Amino acid sequence: MNRQREDWVGLHESLEGLRRQLDRLGERVAALESAVAGAGPTVNAPVQAPAASPPLPTGGLDEELVATIAAAIAAYLGKKPRIRAIQLVGSSAWAQQGRVIIQASHALSVHSARSSS
Repeated sequence: MNRQREDWVGLHESLEGLRRQLDRLGERVAALESAVAGAGPTVNAPVQAPAASPPLPTGGLDEELVATIAAAIAAYLGKKPRIRAIQLVGSSAWAQQGRVIIQASHALSVHSARSSS
């Protein structure tokens, strides 16, 4: 239970860092937009905010956290994601998958008891 709490705390801290980065990026975009607006009408169409998505069954996550995760995914992918579910995966699943990959990568040779002489 304590490990899961540490995972949630780490996730929360990561999301707070993303929020701060998004705030800084928003400030930079606003500064660039004001600089472009002062230089003359060179932009063809105004930038519109994406439409709000319907509320998700988040299982205890608040809407702000889900919005932050969606913003991070959108920044990474370059398009608005459709989030169907958010689930914290425990470390045991990651460890098991790592062992499966490592074991599968080993070349196994088959030795026969019979000799070919």
